[in-house]
Amino acid sequence: MSDKNEYTPPKVWTWESESGGKFASINRPIAGATHDKTLPIGEHAFQLYSLATPNGQKATIMFEELLQLGCTDADYDAYLINIGDGDQFGSDFVDINPNSKIPALMDHSTTPPTRIFESGSILQYLAEKFDVLIPKDLKAKTQCRNWLFWQMGSAPYLGGGFGHFYSYAPSKMQYPIDRFTMETKRQLDVLNRHLSENEYMAGDEYSIADIAIWPWYGSLVLGDLYDAAEFLDVASYTHVVRWAKQVADRPAVKRGRRVNRTWGPEEDQMAERHNDSDFEG
Repeated sequence: MSDKNEYTPPKVWTWESESGGKFASINRPIAGATHDKTLPIGEHAFQLYSLATPNGQKATIMFEELLQLGCTDADYDAYLINIGDGDQFGSDFVDINPNSKIPALMDHSTTPPTRIFESGSILQYLAEKFDVLIPKDLKAKTQCRNWLFWQMGSAPYLGGGFGHFYSYAPSKMQYPIDRFTMETKRQLDVLNRHLSENEYMAGDEYSIADIAIWPWYGSLVLGDLYDAAEFLDVASYTHVVRWAKQVADRPAVKRGRRVNRTWGPEEDQMAERHNDSDFEG
């Protein structure tokens, strides 16, 4: 494939301008805070700072599942981090997560408070703290962690790869779209084959592996991500669709996906969450 506008990389890359496309204004080649900003702290032990992207939904679904299970000590405050406005580069947020990505969590039930960042780490921390949503059997527990880390390694190809070039890049380019479409469909086939023989990701038991995978791949096959359901022929992955619908019907998932959401139908939005009664509005 040739392109008359083919790019020739310089010997040494320098950051001269935004790359274009959605979210370009928040991308930069350096870490650290860009401004001083104090984060609010609510009344609960757990303080979550996030946005209802797929990664953010993992944390809020997890909290709602814990509360559904009767873990009252898992009550939490969820504050909005608007990544489009660069909130993730505020000084307090960077102190929690030096990588400046949502979600970020503080556990004030410990002395000193414990910071937890990266969505997979948050899921494991909460599951271990409350001793739920990870199978007790070693084989099933290992299966759960296998798929948890599968999601961590695979989703960047879906989001930063396929999603970026299919939906967010300033122009459509066949090579990256073809490359990441192929990989996304391969991943869906991996899931489909596994779920043809398993009710949930770790077998018969719902776990943090499902909570990690569903916001990305469940949303994708249910048509809620990148407007790409037809393009990817998601209906052909019948076992993934079955699992995605099954997880989507869980009350905690319905609640969790709303938290820190500021787009879509008004009834699906909840910029902040502080108490269970917030869902009644």
